[in-house]
Amino acid sequence: MNATMEKIREYKLIPTFGDSFGTGWNVMFNNFLRLLLVVIVLVILTGPMNGMKFNFNNDDFKDFVNWHHWNGDWGQIFGIASLGALAIIIGIMAIAYTFLALPVVKYGAKMIFVESVRKIKPDFEWLIKGFWTNYLNIILANLLVFALVVIGLFALFVPGIIIACRLAFVPYIVMDKKLDPIESVELSWKLTRGHGWTIFLMGFVSFFIYIFGLMLVFVGVLAAGIWVKSSFASLYQSVLIEKEKPAEPEAVAA
Repeated sequence: MNATMEKIREYKLIPTFGDSFGTGWNVMFNNFLRLLLVVIVLVILTGPMNGMKFNFNNDDFKDFVNWHHWNGDWGQIFGIASLGALAIIIGIMAIAYTFLALPVVKYGAKMIFVESVRKIKPDFEWLIKGFWTNYLNIILANLLVFALVVIGLFALFVPGIIIACRLAFVPYIVMDKKLDPIESVELSWKLTRGHGWTIFLMGFVSFFIYIFGLMLVFVGVLAAGIWVKSSFASLYQSVLIEKEKPAEPEAVAA
């Protein structure tokens, strides 16, 4: 831990809104090309899922068969059944990809940003390393956080936001500390105590950073992604330093 502290001493690692974004800005410029490549990979891997939407209605099938004037052509029925089966298969594949593969890459990417904050040369192997080193913990932790946030959102909405903020460090902890899902959730809840509003505000402002990036077209979005991810990695490292710092010895009365 002491060696790591020496490497990151130059960055201002204080767990506040301004310092996290300020350090994230410096981390972005010090590792721009490497982090740009990581964000590009994330965009490529997550893009197809964002655009995969299925909105069917009765009019979508009117060219296949008109039930009131069906002429007994079973080929039409087979065409509709095939289309439905294809949609189901694609849907299952999309869900499997979202919950069984994508989290590994996303969690690994977060660790690359943490390494950048720690002034360690980012290791691109993190993007796939989780598949053979920490796979089950990553998948279960992601499912657990997803379930808790959804339950909170369905409860009164606000609890879901609170849970999402307090569990924001789970991906970092799973990769960095190699803890199981329950331990990761518990440690994230402990580490984020007193920093919930900072995480919420950073998430809120990040939305507008992405919007501004969109106004600058593709390159702007990539830069926005690097800055936001570097800032949250900075906050995580800052909180670790704060929580793991040894207590000051009490002064002994003369």
